[in-house]
Order: sequence, then C-alpha cells, then structure tokens
Amino acid sequence: MKEILRKYIPERSVDKVFDLVIKCNVHLKIVNERVTRHGDYRKMPDGRHQITVNASLNKYRFLITLIHEVAHLVAFEKYGRYIKPHGIEWKRTFQQLMLPYINPEVFPARLLPVIAHHFKNPRASSDTDEKLSLALKQYDPANDKNYIFELPLGSVFRLYNGKVFKKGNKKVKRYECVELNTGRIYLFNPNAEVELLN
Repeated sequence: MKEILRKYIPERSVDKVFDLVIKCNVHLKIVNERVTRHGDYRKMPDGRHQITVNASLNKYRFLITLIHEVAHLVAFEKYGRYIKPHGIEWKRTFQQLMLPYINPEVFPARLLPVIAHHFKNPRASSDTDEKLSLALKQYDPANDKNYIFELPLGSVFRLYNGKVFKKGNKKVKRYECVELNTGRIYLFNPNAEVELLN
C-alpha cells in the first residue's frame, strides 16, 4: 500500500497517510478519472469503508481529496450519519486531519498560503475555491483546455460532455452561458475548464 501511495501523494506525507488509512480501516480504490468528482466515500453493506480517488489528480490535489474523503468517514463515525455532508462537523474534522500536512515538507512554499487560507473554512470542493483551484492547477500536466474567465465575452466553448455554450456576462461570482442547442442558461464557475471553439 505504501508503494502505491508513493505514486500519488507527496513523499513526506506517505507514512502519515498510510497510518490514517490503516487506522480508519479504509479500502482505498484509485480509479479512472470521473469528470463530476475527484473522490468519493461510502460505507459498504458489509461495514467496510470505501474511498475512491481519481488517478489523474496531481499529487497535491490527490492528497487533499483523500483527506477530504477520510474526513467524511471520521465525521460520520464520530457524529452520526445524519450530519450534513459538508457541515460544521465535517469542516472541523477536515481541518484537524489536514493540519499535519500543511507544511513546507509536503506542499511547495508558493502553495502553502493558499492552502492555509482555504482551510480556515474548507468548502465542499476545492474546485469551488477559485484561488486554490488555480494554484493546484499549476501542478497538472499541460492540456489544451481554457478557463471560462480567460475567454472573451461571446466565446463559444465545448464541455467534456459535448454540449456547446456561448459565454455571457458575469453574475456576482459565476458566468451566465447559453447552451446553443436548447437556449437554456447555465451558470459556470470562473475556473471551469472548457474547450474553446471560437
């Protein structure tokens, strides 16, 4: 298990993460990329705890995602299954579990201030924290995708599912975009990755 973890998370976090996975009796599955989520926790019918994490994540995002899912497990075990999935109990648990990793031995110095700020009040997804998402993206392999906020107004773009949209104005934090086939309006986070068509 340690050798597998070494492929996916920072070297200086491997021992602690391994101990946490064993202590929590986690069945960890590393899976092919799912576009809609980075990771998932579920309690299996036989009582085992299963956590899945996308193999495609860079090592820093993988670590944050894994601890995010372990926090669900620990919070449910401690507070009961009726807490809100990303409520205050989960946030506190996530903060406590993540604290030992927020140091320069695990994360690059330029990422640390962004991560420290995020963990003052962690969100349901690291992707909804625009600054953290962009900072973590710097460690992904290069690709041909663009962020919505980079596109000029009126640009036409395609999503992973093939749907085509036209970029509209920003409303508070998100962009209104029109799906060209249906005319329906959708809201997009500024850091959503899309394929620019024109």
